[in-house]
Amino acid sequence: MQGALAASDSGREVRDLLAAWRNNSYSCVRERFQRAVDDGDLPPETDPGLLARYVTTLAFGIAVQAASGVGRDELQELADAALRNWPPS
Repeated sequence: MQGALAASDSGREVRDLLAAWRNNSYSCVRERFQRAVDDGDLPPETDPGLLARYVTTLAFGIAVQAASGVGRDELQELADAALRNWPPS
């Protein structure tokens, strides 16, 4: 997911492919949060784009940490801490 961020020009195709994948993931999550707002499952003042960016950024970061060997319990603590800070005040 993040492997090609620092690639040289020869890795541009892979970097672009991964960026498109991340952007598509964000778009799918944003659309789902918009449906949740529309259906009344989330408060009407919820910003689906901001919430989607927050969740996908957290998920991508957790994925990198997991790939680096961080344990499940520590990753769960991280996710719990991040969610305690939502919604922004």
